[in-house]
Amino acid sequence: MPAKSVIDQRNTYKLLEKLTSGNYKSELALLKSLIRDIINHTDFDIQGGRIWKIDREKRAYELRYQYGNVNKIPKRYSVPIAKHQVFTDLTRHRTIVNYETEQILIEKGITLYSLAGVGKLARIDGGRYYRYALGFNAESISDSFRETLSVISRAASVAIRNMTTKATQQKIKKDIIKASEIQRNLLPDHYIEFEDYKIFGTCIPDSAVGGDYFDYIKGSTNEDERLGIIISDAASKGLPAAIQALFVSGAIRMGAGFSSRITLLLSRLNDLIFRTFPYERFVTLFYCELTLSSNRLVLYANAGHCSPIHYRPETGRFLALEPTGGLLGIMEGQKFGLENVRMHPGDILVLYTDGINEALDSKGNLYGEERIRQMIMKNKSKSSEQIALHILDDVYKFSKDSNYSDDKTLVIIKRDMA
Repeated sequence: MPAKSVIDQRNTYKLLEKLTSGNYKSELALLKSLIRDIINHTDFDIQGGRIWKIDREKRAYELRYQYGNVNKIPKRYSVPIAKHQVFTDLTRHRTIVNYETEQILIEKGITLYSLAGVGKLARIDGGRYYRYALGFNAESISDSFRETLSVISRAASVAIRNMTTKATQQKIKKDIIKASEIQRNLLPDHYIEFEDYKIFGTCIPDSAVGGDYFDYIKGSTNEDERLGIIISDAASKGLPAAIQALFVSGAIRMGAGFSSRITLLLSRLNDLIFRTFPYERFVTLFYCELTLSSNRLVLYANAGHCSPIHYRPETGRFLALEPTGGLLGIMEGQKFGLENVRMHPGDILVLYTDGINEALDSKGNLYGEERIRQMIMKNKSKSSEQIALHILDDVYKFSKDSNYSDDKTLVIIKRDMA
């Protein structure tokens, strides 16, 4: 099932987010910590790792660090760019799995390896190459690890870039305030009705601007029999996340006018994000369409987003709407599945970002999906707005003594009783 691999991707991303949000003295110190963490992580089954840094004068990648259960390569060992096509391929694909051809590396026990590009692209002799290349070797390397390595590469690139931009943050403070105004103006009204559906959404950024976003996509006429509802999270902080959220908002609204297929819209958006944001983190997104069919079918696609919770009071049954595809922007050419769920009278559908379920208390405990379910059951007879406000109030009480906070977005969809 794709859901499991996507959940693994998100867990890996969360691990990397904690790692790359730390304070490091240099780019190399950050990457060293990253290499050690990946190799020591039992789920990856990687034997050794190395950091290669580009040397413009030598026109080569020079070994700057190595770690793991592998014979050591001579310090400052260099691999000429012109000798290995893999470095050119890396620029196009970001991650590569290949068999080693450098004789000294083979003698050190490195045969199969995976390589990931990190950092800005440097121009050498008309070509473009990543500033760093992270190499990992193992007896076997699965496709899932290559996908994970793509996540690692992007997260590390963002962390390195953030290190170089802290000094300019004050200069763009006024622009951030303006961006905050624009972002607020783009969000829809909190409350909307669609036949017997009552919907309430709210977005509370952790700072002046944030990466969370929700929207209602209405048809061009009042007689339109579908309503699109989107919730999204650009997985970074501050202005870069806000820029991505604004980009996604515009792309979705424009794309919805050209394509009636949810899956095609997400595939195109995925490729657009991949090409537009080479150094940014990626985006999770859930898109559903409410229909006025007699059985009130809800069509949905989930691009690596927190699984919305569907509650049916007449049976007391909960259903998690699991991912139907990967995170947007992680790699080109992704496909997304389409699923559906029926909304009976009284049913409640709760869409949320990870600022809700991953809120922490003072001891580091997660708020969790179970507490969300309890709040839904406790307030099932209330309006969609009241349900949303009760959940938010409970989350804030739970996390009031925590040092960690995140954007919080919540959309409650409730169908009236017959």
